[in-house]
Amino acid sequence: MFEFIGKGNQRVANIDDCRSEAKTILDKYYSVQFFLNGKVPSYLFKLRNNFSNKPYILVNQNSSVFKELKVGDILDMEYNQAESIGNGILFKTLITSKDPHDRYIGYFIVELSIIDN
Repeated sequence: MFEFIGKGNQRVANIDDCRSEAKTILDKYYSVQFFLNGKVPSYLFKLRNNFSNKPYILVNQNSSVFKELKVGDILDMEYNQAESIGNGILFKTLITSKDPHDRYIGYFIVELSIIDN
């Protein structure tokens, strides 16, 4: 059982508050786009959610982006609605974990957490 949860710079007393925020993000946005170290090209991934409704992207372990993404990195990511790619909203996003996918061999779940908007 959790005693407190951090949400951005605020503490949250209820885990359901964080889950509902993640679900809102996933309902509202379809994909995420970002640059690594300010370099071109930008990377575009479909947003997905796991059993606890946390947003993540699915990344091939042999890709250049996978090698550069590190747990603890904070990136400016552009969250896009399905009909408006490239016209999204920027959020500072924390890479919270990189775990192998249990069904897709060679792919990793890179879990995201929006820390500021």
